[in-house]
Amino acid sequence: MMIWVNGGLRAADAAQVSVLDHGLTVGDGIFETVKTVRGRPFALTRHLDRLTRSARGLGLPDPDHDEVRAACAAVLDANPVDMGRLRITYTGGLSPLGSDRGDAGPTLVVAVGETHRRPDTTAVITVPWTRNERGAVTGLKTTSYAENVVALARAREQDASEALFANTVGDLCEGTGSNVFVVLDGQLHTPPVSSGCLAGITRALTVDWAGAQETRLPFDVLDRADEIFLTSSLRDVQAVHRVDGRTLPGAPGPVTTKAMRVFEERAAGDLDP
Repeated sequence: MMIWVNGGLRAADAAQVSVLDHGLTVGDGIFETVKTVRGRPFALTRHLDRLTRSARGLGLPDPDHDEVRAACAAVLDANPVDMGRLRITYTGGLSPLGSDRGDAGPTLVVAVGETHRRPDTTAVITVPWTRNERGAVTGLKTTSYAENVVALARAREQDASEALFANTVGDLCEGTGSNVFVVLDGQLHTPPVSSGCLAGITRALTVDWAGAQETRLPFDVLDRADEIFLTSSLRDVQAVHRVDGRTLPGAPGPVTTKAMRVFEERAAGDLDP
């Protein structure tokens, strides 16, 4: 594997950043995960725009989109995969121990790994921890991901692929790395960004392409929704067949099936929508 680190490609065993990098010591960094298809990234412009929004939210310099695009192209050329997970990481760079950021400038790392199409359906669980919809980094895709690691580990223990969070006021929010949609009386809904969820790239496209409504939803909507599905860059649209102990027979249901089909058709017709 060849990885881009601060201006050039390095072999995996030589692709190193300092132990004093702020992304490691205090999680002062942001990232994007981009699906690639036959060596081409999907929705890269949207991902780079969100990378910039996250950088500004942390007070990092704006990433140079031309540089990031060049890094992505170099990595994809050097690592041919049919379907890939392209990871763009951008951190506060070399910094002193502690929370103060140094002045050495940011670190940019781009890597890709092979992945495969997800199953059409999956199981999820709910967790007792909450998302803070009013936090300093709410809505930013930061490298401070330990909360998600803990929740996802619990999901794996229960033969599920995702864990869903409420926010501090008891509304449905998001998964560890996905957005969630529900069908109520034939209508498609997803929590608004004000719930504290990440403004997912696939979420936004699904809202537009499938006609979903952004609706404040109580967490217990998962107990009565007719259909539930997840969206993310690597899941695309994925139906949920079980939430905790509740089975949703027939998943994917008709609304989810249509959303899956529309997303697949629209995405195939435009790799940078």
